Amino acid sequence: MKLKDIKDKFPKEGTILKDLKDKIPFQTNKIKVYSFVGPSGTGKSYRAQMVASERNIEFIIDDGLLINNNQVVAGESAKKAPTKIETVKHALFYKEEEKQEIIRALKKYKPESILLLGTSDGMVDKIAANLGLPEISERIYITDVATEQEMQTARKIRVTEGKHVIPVPTFEIKKDFSGYLLDPLQIFKSKGKGQKPYISEKSIIRPTFSYLGKFTISDSVFRQILGYLAGNTPAINRVMKTRVENLGEGVDIYMEVEIVYGFNVVEGLNTFKEKAKKEIETLTAMNVVKLEVVAKSLYVPENKEEK
Repeated sequence: MKLKDIKDKFPKEGTILKDLKDKIPFQTNKIKVYSFVGPSGTGKSYRAQMVASERNIEFIIDDGLLINNNQVVAGESAKKAPTKIETVKHALFYKEEEKQEIIRALKKYKPESILLLGTSDGMVDKIAANLGLPEISERIYITDVATEQEMQTARKIRVTEGKHVIPVPTFEIKKDFSGYLLDPLQIFKSKGKGQKPYISEKSIIRPTFSYLGKFTISDSVFRQILGYLAGNTPAINRVMKTRVENLGEGVDIYMEVEIVYGFNVVEGLNTFKEKAKKEIETLTAMNVVKLEVVAKSLYVPENKEEK
C-alpha cells in the first residue's frame, strides 16, 4: 500500500481536533466577561462599541440585546418596555424565556469574551449570574473613557430630549421601533497616525418610558402625505380612498386611486409605492408593514378624448 493511500484512510490531525471540539457542548461559564458601568444617561451605549473594539470583544449585552459586530443576534431591547421598572427587569433577564433566548444564542455563537453594560456593579453582576456567566474579570467605568463635560452633555440630552442610544445601526432595529424617534448616528474616531480609525453606526431612539411620552400620529397625516405624493405622480390623477391601520410594529395602508390614461399602470403604481413608503418612514418614523395601491378607475384627459 502506498503512503498516499494510507493518508487518505485517516483524516488529518486538525480535522480530528475540530470534530472533537464540535462535539463538546459549549459552556457559558467559559466566557471571559468584561463590564462597562456608569450612571444612566452618561454615554455608555454611545461608547460601548469603542470599548469593546479596544479589547477585541466581539459580543455586547446592552439593555436586553445580544450584539455581535453591530448586529443584533438575540433578545429584545428593554427600551421598548412601557415603564422604567419593566425596563430594568428586562435588562436583567428576569423572565425565563428572555434568559433562555440569550443563553441559546451564546451556545450557538460560542463567544470567547463578552461586554456587559449596566448602571452599577451590582447590575452587571446580576446579569452575569442570571445568564450563567462567570464572574467579571475586568471592570471598565464610564469615567475611564469619558470626561466630566462629555458625561454632563450626554445627561442633558437624556433629560431634556428623552433620547437613548442603541449601539447598532438603525436598519438593525428599525422594524422593532416603529413610532419612536429613530435616527442614525455615525461615529468616526482617529486612533493616531498609521492606525486603523474606529468607525461605527449607532441609533438614537426615544423610548415609551421617556417623560416626554409616546407620540401618536393621526391617520389624516398619512392621508395628507399620500395625497401630496400622489399629486406629484404623473400616472395618478387623484386618490379616491385611503385606509390606515396601525399594527403596532408599523402601519398597513390601503389606497384606491384613479390612473391617468396613457401611463403604464403597473410601473406607475410601483414607482409611487416605493416613493410613498420611503417618505412615510422618513417623515413619521413609522414602519410601513404593507402598502397596497389599487387602480379603481381611469381618467382620460380632454385632449385624449378629442383625438
